[in-house]
Amino acid sequence: MLPRTLFRDEHRLFRDAVRSFIAQEIVPYADDWESLGRVDVAMFKKAGQHGFLGMEVPEKFGGGGVDDFRFNVILNEEIQRAGVTASGFCITLHNDVCMPYFTDGTTQEQQRRWLPGLCSGEKMAAVAMTEPGTGSDLASIQTTAIRDGDCYVLNGTKTFISNGLNSSYVIVAAKTDPSLRHRGLSLLIVEEGMPGFDRGRNLNKVGLHAQDTSELVFQDVRVPVTNRLGDEGTGFFQLMDKLGRERLSLMVTAMAHAKQAFDWTIQYCKEREAFGQPIGSFQNSRFVLAEMKTELDIGQVFVDRLVEAYLAGELSAEDAAEGKWWCSELQNRVADQCLQLHGGYGYMEEYPIARAWRDARIQKIYGGTNEIMKEIIGRSLGF
Repeated sequence: MLPRTLFRDEHRLFRDAVRSFIAQEIVPYADDWESLGRVDVAMFKKAGQHGFLGMEVPEKFGGGGVDDFRFNVILNEEIQRAGVTASGFCITLHNDVCMPYFTDGTTQEQQRRWLPGLCSGEKMAAVAMTEPGTGSDLASIQTTAIRDGDCYVLNGTKTFISNGLNSSYVIVAAKTDPSLRHRGLSLLIVEEGMPGFDRGRNLNKVGLHAQDTSELVFQDVRVPVTNRLGDEGTGFFQLMDKLGRERLSLMVTAMAHAKQAFDWTIQYCKEREAFGQPIGSFQNSRFVLAEMKTELDIGQVFVDRLVEAYLAGELSAEDAAEGKWWCSELQNRVADQCLQLHGGYGYMEEYPIARAWRDARIQKIYGGTNEIMKEIIGRSLGF
């Protein structure tokens, strides 16, 4: 592969620190968290203590003061490299998806209230958009937040919410004007302990077992108007504005996850023998591995270019959609081919490729299904 030119010396030092943290604080406990269905929040707090949360947040609020998404990329890549996708997901979701809502368009008073805890790891964030009857069509959200004096009265149910059990702050999309569609949507920060805010069961997913994913129920929750993000009725536009970064994060995950699956498989194909020779020496195996390597190398250049575009403020919705669907399809294809090369052992939980295979599948669904990504791209063509 061509040398990656995305990173500088400070990024390489940061990668060393992240790799050490993951080896000490995540890898030894990942299997236990897989069985438990959620990570220990003590690990998340340690991530904050090490400066791995809110890197772009100003130092006066407890952040790193460095607005450089490449640090987020490194965190994500190292989590995938260690094979602890689910156990580290709470960190990348918090940093890549949730944090921009707390830094962009918030008031100084809101930032003083929320950012220090989000950077220290005392507070974990989640985004609640999806409902039992509403997925990609955000304009059809049924959760309501009706103004009553200096509060909104929030009612509704959300589902498939990552960090749903462990989060302290939840960004909730709700209709403040139910008579409108997307223009009636607003974002409210619901805080842990607010009366009427209840968490449902931890959902039993196919993959990402260590990542808590739950239902959230809001019954007459009184949310102060001061917990609204931006102006009333701007929630849909805020969500759309943040989706490019979310999809960029998913691309990074896809490529790093697929690359690690490939590396495991190369090693396995050198060690495993059939008919008296390593299985990698058979032409079919070599061809499959050669195809995967080529696609991974090409995909990495593409993603690095989109990271550069994001850093320059030039990442378009169409580019983000292209990268999200193509990289997640590649990730799933690589995981499946790598499992096949492992044979029966690939279907055993004790082999990391099995976990990688099932963890990959969700990538084609969340962050906008791949079908929606193609619709976004298709519309940009003038049809």
